[in-house]
Amino acid sequence: MIRLSGVLFALALPAQAGGSDWPAFGHDSSNRNYSELTQIDRGNVARLRPAWMFQTGVTGYFQAQPVMVDGVLYLSTTQNNVAALDAKSGKVLWTYLHKPRTDKIFGPPSNRGVAVSGGLVYQATMDGRVIALDAKTGKVVWDHEAVRPEEGETETASGLTDKLGGKPVQGSSRLGFKMPPLVAEGLVIVGVTGAGYGLHVEDASGGLDGGAVVGIEGGYGRRGWLAAYDAKTGEERWRWYVTPSEGWEGGFVDKTADGVPLHRDIAAEKAAAAANRDAWRVGGGSLWMTPAYDPALGLLFLGTGNPAPQNFGLTRPGDNLYTMCLVALDVHTGQLRWYFQQVPHDEWGYDVAAPPFLLDGPNGTKAVASASKTGWIYVHDRQSGALLSRSEPLIKQKNLFVPPSPEGTVVSPGPLGAVSWPPTAYDGHLAFVQVRHAATTYTVNAVPAGPGRPEIRYTETGVAKGEPSFSTLTAVDLNGGGKIAWSARSESRLSGGTLATAGGLVFSGEEDGHLDAHDAATGKILWRFQCGAGISGPAMTYAIDGRQYVAVAAGGSSFTQSSGFGTGDSLVVFAVPD
Repeated sequence: MIRLSGVLFALALPAQAGGSDWPAFGHDSSNRNYSELTQIDRGNVARLRPAWMFQTGVTGYFQAQPVMVDGVLYLSTTQNNVAALDAKSGKVLWTYLHKPRTDKIFGPPSNRGVAVSGGLVYQATMDGRVIALDAKTGKVVWDHEAVRPEEGETETASGLTDKLGGKPVQGSSRLGFKMPPLVAEGLVIVGVTGAGYGLHVEDASGGLDGGAVVGIEGGYGRRGWLAAYDAKTGEERWRWYVTPSEGWEGGFVDKTADGVPLHRDIAAEKAAAAANRDAWRVGGGSLWMTPAYDPALGLLFLGTGNPAPQNFGLTRPGDNLYTMCLVALDVHTGQLRWYFQQVPHDEWGYDVAAPPFLLDGPNGTKAVASASKTGWIYVHDRQSGALLSRSEPLIKQKNLFVPPSPEGTVVSPGPLGAVSWPPTAYDGHLAFVQVRHAATTYTVNAVPAGPGRPEIRYTETGVAKGEPSFSTLTAVDLNGGGKIAWSARSESRLSGGTLATAGGLVFSGEEDGHLDAHDAATGKILWRFQCGAGISGPAMTYAIDGRQYVAVAAGGSSFTQSSGFGTGDSLVVFAVPD
C-alpha cells in the first residue's frame, strides 16, 4: 500500500454545534449525511486542494464511505481489506488483509464501508462473514460466518448460458454483504444482497450498469434477510426474513398505496397462485444499504429489494411482501412494526435501495424519508408508518408500472431508477439527491423448448433508443410539501451520493471522476476537482486540530471504464490552505 501526503496550513475552526468526527455511515444513525462543520464554506471552497491521498492497491468498485473517530480514519476496500489512517496526515496505522473463504460471490466485489464502536471496527464481507477488528491494532477479535454465498444457489451462470442460447451471462443469486453495518444497542446489524435474481447479460456499452438484467421464469432466487449479531462476541441474536412464509401474497392490490395504477393482470396471477404457493422460499428481497435508527422508539428503518425472479412475475403471484418496502423493525427482536410497499409485485427492478433518513416532519412529527427509484421522495410517520407526504416527481415518468411485453415496453425510470443506492443528504430543510433521468425498454423473450426442458421465458432490459439520458443534482424542500427547490444538470452521470454541510455546500460525485461542490441554496457549482477515476462512493467530512477535511473514494466502476473513464484505488482528502 502507498500513501502520498501534502503540506497543510492551519486555519482556526469556528465553534461548532456538532462534533468534528464522522463516527458512522451517514454521519450518525439518522443517515442524513450532513455535517455542522462550517470552516469550508461558499466563500472559500474554490480554494479547496488535495491534502493527502491514500492508494489502496485494489482498483475498481471503490464504493466505501470512510469513518473517522478520535483522529483515526477507517476505510474498507472493494475486496474487504481495511486500513486505519492518521486522519491528519494519511499515515498508515495498520492494515487488515482479508482472505476470502470462497470466490463465489454475488456480482463485483464491492464494499460500502465499516462501522466503528466500542474500540472495535466492524465489517460485513462479500463472502458472507461479519468481522470485528481491534480498532488500535487491526487484529481480528471475532469472525462469524453468517452465510456461505454459494449454499442453496438456484442457478449458475454457466448453466443458464446454455439455456439462453449462448448469451454471455454473469452473476448469480449468491448471498453476501455490501452495506456498512449499523451498531446499535450492543448489536451489529447488517443485511444480505444477492437474494433477488441477479443474472445479467454482458453489455459492453455499460448502459445499464454493465449489463442488461435477465429475469428468468421459474423458481430462481434466494430469500433476503437482516440479522443482528452480539457486538462483543459475534453471536447471532435475531434474523428477519424479507419474504415471510405466510401472507407474502398480500391483497393482490391493483394500485400502489399512494394511488398509482399497477396495470397488473390479477386474474392471471390468481390462476397461477396454486402452482406457486411456495414461491416465498426463493422470494428475493436484497438489502442494499444501512438502516436508519431512532433510539427513542427503538426502531430500525430499512429499504428492501426486488422480488425473485427479477422482472418476471407470474411465477411469484401476489404482492410479494415484504419486498420493495420501507419497513420498521424492533431493534431488540427484529419484529416487523410496520411496512409501506412502494411497488407491489415489482417487474421493473425498483428496489428501495437508497438508505432511509430521519427528519422532523410537519408540526414536529418525527418522520422518516425514502428516496425512490420510482421518482419520488416519500415521508412517513416514524411510529405508525403513515404516509405524510410525497414529493413532486424527480423525473419525467413514462409508462410507470406498465409491464414488460414481447414487443418491448418503454418505461421511465428504468432499473437504475431515478434514485438508486447512493445516499441522500438532508440539511434540515432541503434533501439533496442524485437523480438519473433515463428510460428502459423491458422485453419478454423466450428460449424455445428443447430436449428434456420446456420453453423458458425471461425479461431483458435495454437502453430505450431515442429517449433522453442524463443526471441531475436535485434539491427537494421536504419542509415545503416536497417541492423541487432547484435542479442542476450534470455533465456526466452522477454517482456515489451527496454530502451537505452547514457551510452551505453540497458535495456530489460524477462518474467521470469529478467531485463537485454546489451552493446548497442555488445549485451553482462553486468548485470541481478531477480525482482521476470515477466517484462511486459518498464523500464525508471531519475536522482535526483546527482543520476541516473532505474525503472521497475514487475507484470508478465497470460502466465508467466502458465509457472511457478508468478505474482507480485512491482515497482523496481535501482541505483549504492558507
